[in-house]
Amino acid sequence: MNLSKSYVFPLLLAAGIVILLQAACCTGKPPEPVPPTGKIAFSFQHLVDEQPIVFDTMIYQNAAGNPYLINEIQYFLSDFTLWKNGAGLMLDDWEDIHYIDTDLPDTWQFTPSDEIEEGTYDSLTFVFGITEEKNQSFMFVNPPKSFMFWPEYLGGGYHYMKLNGKWLDTSNVVRPFNFHIGIGQLYDEQGNITGFVQNYFTVHLPGSSVKIEVGLTKRAVITMHVDEWFNDPNVFNFNYWGGDIMEKQPAMETAKENGHNVFSISFE
Repeated sequence: MNLSKSYVFPLLLAAGIVILLQAACCTGKPPEPVPPTGKIAFSFQHLVDEQPIVFDTMIYQNAAGNPYLINEIQYFLSDFTLWKNGAGLMLDDWEDIHYIDTDLPDTWQFTPSDEIEEGTYDSLTFVFGITEEKNQSFMFVNPPKSFMFWPEYLGGGYHYMKLNGKWLDTSNVVRPFNFHIGIGQLYDEQGNITGFVQNYFTVHLPGSSVKIEVGLTKRAVITMHVDEWFNDPNVFNFNYWGGDIMEKQPAMETAKENGHNVFSISFE
């Protein structure tokens, strides 16, 4: 069979391309293996006396005997870290500070975008509040996070938590309280601020060992036991401390120490 030159040249060209492609495939490096990873997702709930919190109702009493109610809770958790054999893996891809607001259901869920290598991790920790390095004024420009600002003259940055409510004082008068935790202040005898105290702390969660499996999302529930802010190891008495604590470092120190068992974790 005779083929004209107009047919032969395209055939030869096509054959050459096939040969080049085959050569490239044979000599090129194999694709990098996809690392075996999974994810973790968090949800948040709030209990008083081990029951779902009932807002705006004077049905609770703390260890000091103060009847109280809760209106709202807003707070930051940050630097979620998985630990294995003493090494920490911080979940900080895109978002390392999460805001939770009991009035905003969208904030009750947090799924870090990090791909986590499969395996069993010994424990999970996070920071209550925001570390000194990260707690920079004006980094949040939109509400509701921007509403968490901490006054510049008191140290700047942002509240770690606003826990707002009311208590019944010894005269049976209902008084508001703002149980707010953030940067504390040191004062001289004249009432001038001489220094600042960082009141954030790392939360170590008992029973937080978790297995990450390939292609799956492990779901964790983090619970704030609200009543524990007032009970242990310090009995927090609203009649003694009053309704505002953000300029009272001894009161915030008391609250910080009580935070040791405020949070717990479970897995679904």
